[in-house]
Amino acid sequence: MEMSPIPKTAPFAEEEIDLLNRVVGTASPIQRAWLAGLLAGIDASSGGGALSLQPAAPARPAEPLTIVYASESGNSEKLAGNIAKSARKNGLKPTVIDMADLDLAALTSAKKLVFIAATWGEGDPPARAVRAYNELMGEGAPRLDGVEFGVLALGDTAYVEFCAIGKKIDERLAALGGKRVVERVDCDLDFAEPAARWIGDAVKVLTPPNAGGRVIEVDFGGKPAAPASTDIIEAEISEHVDLNSSRSDKETVHLALSFEHGAPAYEPGDSLDLYPENDPAYVDDLLKLAGLARDEKLRGDFIKSRDVTTLSLRTVETYAETTGHHYVKALIADGQAREWIAGRQLIDLIATFPIALDAEKLRALTRPLAPRAYSIASSRREVGDEAHLLISAVRYDSHGRQRKGVASNFVAERLKRGGRVRVKLKPNKHFALPAPGKDIIMVGPGTGVAPFRAFVQERRATEASGRSWLFFGDRTFTHDFLYQLDWQDALNDGALTRMDVAFSRDTPEKIYVQHKLWDRRAELVEWLDGGAYFYVCGDAKAMAKDVRAALVRAFADVKALSPDAAEQAVVTLERKKRYLQDVY
Repeated sequence: MEMSPIPKTAPFAEEEIDLLNRVVGTASPIQRAWLAGLLAGIDASSGGGALSLQPAAPARPAEPLTIVYASESGNSEKLAGNIAKSARKNGLKPTVIDMADLDLAALTSAKKLVFIAATWGEGDPPARAVRAYNELMGEGAPRLDGVEFGVLALGDTAYVEFCAIGKKIDERLAALGGKRVVERVDCDLDFAEPAARWIGDAVKVLTPPNAGGRVIEVDFGGKPAAPASTDIIEAEISEHVDLNSSRSDKETVHLALSFEHGAPAYEPGDSLDLYPENDPAYVDDLLKLAGLARDEKLRGDFIKSRDVTTLSLRTVETYAETTGHHYVKALIADGQAREWIAGRQLIDLIATFPIALDAEKLRALTRPLAPRAYSIASSRREVGDEAHLLISAVRYDSHGRQRKGVASNFVAERLKRGGRVRVKLKPNKHFALPAPGKDIIMVGPGTGVAPFRAFVQERRATEASGRSWLFFGDRTFTHDFLYQLDWQDALNDGALTRMDVAFSRDTPEKIYVQHKLWDRRAELVEWLDGGAYFYVCGDAKAMAKDVRAALVRAFADVKALSPDAAEQAVVTLERKKRYLQDVY
């Protein structure tokens, strides 16, 4: 016999009544009798008598807190969860909202508001947050008079527009009438400690004096599935293959990793953080220029754990402060430093403005060497205890010096079959496959095709009934057709329904994936009208924007829509989470 629910008139807050109903409503008679005895015992031990008969004071409803995050790589989302957890312990009632799902009108009723915003690339909002960000910055944004707010900004000092999105949101909330009660903090890649301090300060400020503070969190429900481990683990390299031909000017490595105790529990769409080491030749050149060539301890640190290539405005300012270098100070004073660092690295600063340095002064110009995230190009259902990555070696010349991407050349030049590398799982629930019966359209030029190899493998293994359509592009058919045999097999066995390719150097006029989308616009819109999911992976600077623009034009042309209506058609796909991006 199921117990009647505890009434809403009970002297508890609404969420407490829900919690009690979850526990007591499903308890057996024996369990309820035990609880009754326990409560009676507690009541008796506290003195009983007239005191115990007095009605309890109505519980004060928890103060709401709205937490909005704009995240690309998942860091802002994780921090939003940390704030929510801390807020609940302090008697607040947090609501966490992905900015991708934000309805601006909802902010007008928020009394207390926290924004955690990442800046992506050259000062852009995270891809999923673009729509809501533009609305917040637009003329139609609602007034937020009296709303108490605080902003935590995440960014990367390697980029000129450091934490630009967090700064702009902070300014905008104030301009709309919000009351800044927590000063903004701008975090670099090593954000954990400053973010934790900011969270502690913010929750303290946003918690009303009479909120009660101490809240005991008890979860009586069934244990949720444990999240996949994101510990750093070591992998062995079982395959290391250049997928470009010897005549290509590119080197794209297929890296197969095997794991002694089983592969991380990754899903299609997830990434692996790969922990690289710096090029020893570059480190030696840097130490020689700094007059520290004999410092073996510093050399070891610089190879394994410090970012010795990034040159930011902050680095130049630190160099000027710690060395007093006259010309560097002048560079900053004249406002030329920002322009000067473009295309340069730390080694250029030391070479161009030499001065006596000790190990600590040089170390102060560096920051921890961060891992690089790469989309997983395999499905565990097909490859078992392996994980495959697709990594293109970044090489270019700038200011008379050859440059090399740190992680990509660590993989291409110094990792070998049988070697070992440290990695960590980086889940991405925002770039996952839909139900097996749904159609999918995948746009992935170059290494952007990596997650779609995982998608196709997964769909083959699960015998998915939904159709799959891949758009791939690179430079030449003969030398740069990554995973060509895999796609041919998938087309033959039906795991891939159709494929369109664009090889930009094979024709007099360069053809890219967005041109192929336009060519196939009628079928493309038909698939999307039928419920297909649209995925884009790869370059964020140009490709992703060009692809989106091509899709808007496709809707306008095929359905005879105005530009605004076509834009809204794509916005609708984004809001329904049927237009998904993983861009970099």
